[in-house]
Amino acid sequence: MLPRPAYSSPRRPAPSSPASRSLSMAAHRSPMAAEPILITGAGGFVGSALMRALAGTRRIIATDRAELDCADLPGITALQGEIDNPALVTAIAAEPLAAIIHLATIPGGAAETDPALAARINVAAPMALIDAVTAYGNVPRLIFASSIAVFGHPMPQWVDDDTQVRPLKLYGAHKAMMEEWIATLDRRGTVRGLSLRLPGILARPLAPSGMKSAFLGDLFHALKTRKPITLPVSADAYSWLLSRRALVEQLIIALDLATDPASTRLNLPALRVRMGDLVTEVARQTGADPMLATYAPDPAIEAAFGAQPPLATPAANALGLTHDGDIAALVANALADL
Repeated sequence: MLPRPAYSSPRRPAPSSPASRSLSMAAHRSPMAAEPILITGAGGFVGSALMRALAGTRRIIATDRAELDCADLPGITALQGEIDNPALVTAIAAEPLAAIIHLATIPGGAAETDPALAARINVAAPMALIDAVTAYGNVPRLIFASSIAVFGHPMPQWVDDDTQVRPLKLYGAHKAMMEEWIATLDRRGTVRGLSLRLPGILARPLAPSGMKSAFLGDLFHALKTRKPITLPVSADAYSWLLSRRALVEQLIIALDLATDPASTRLNLPALRVRMGDLVTEVARQTGADPMLATYAPDPAIEAAFGAQPPLATPAANALGLTHDGDIAALVANALADL
């Protein structure tokens, strides 16, 4: 495999429009880097935690379709709006960026329900946004939140860094399309791209998310509050799982990498967890009766989220990216954020 090219970061002066001046002065500068980083989807489950973890360490432009709760966080400029709103894109692109962490997405179940919206937000909008913010000629780090959905299902008996993508659902196809586009931009020297394939992230809020895998987080909420739950997979289902805390650590490590890996695509380290063992451990740590969780397997959901094979992630491991360590730590980290 040929090495990825080394990049310099030439740039022209930022435009002197009022939008540029207001954006430049809105965030606290010192002791943070002169060029900010952009986080899209900053109000989401992962984005909100990442924003708080990075606050005060560097300038951040945070965007979300909903109003962001970040008034108490230093160094953050909050911009509300749809990611393909021209006014929002203009405000974001008012000055060069050091890095882009693109988290905004229409997830799997919602993408199947509204394919046109999903194609717009998952593919067209980020392409246009990245084109706008790279117009200065500098070469920002671009971290794209991809997904294990690129592998489709059924998966092969083993997944590693050489496993080919074969998405089945629209969400996975959109992620695979963006991975290839980012790899192309990287080869052209436009960005320093990294597409990180996220596994199941625990434990998401109970609010509707459009995710067919929501039952994974619902389990934690149910047992913590001593409520019964029926899981749409069997006790012998296996899933790749990672806590939000561990994911945020991985994202920050990826953001600060001094050198680039050989490939722009990375499978993230995750624990392969049996559902029955997850129920037992969540019950143990919450003091709940594990019998509150029952099983009524849905073949489609089991195939998509409960039949994940052994996973090897040597490329990510070599960069210092790690999962939670064991199931006890995974559950403890997930419960700590509920």
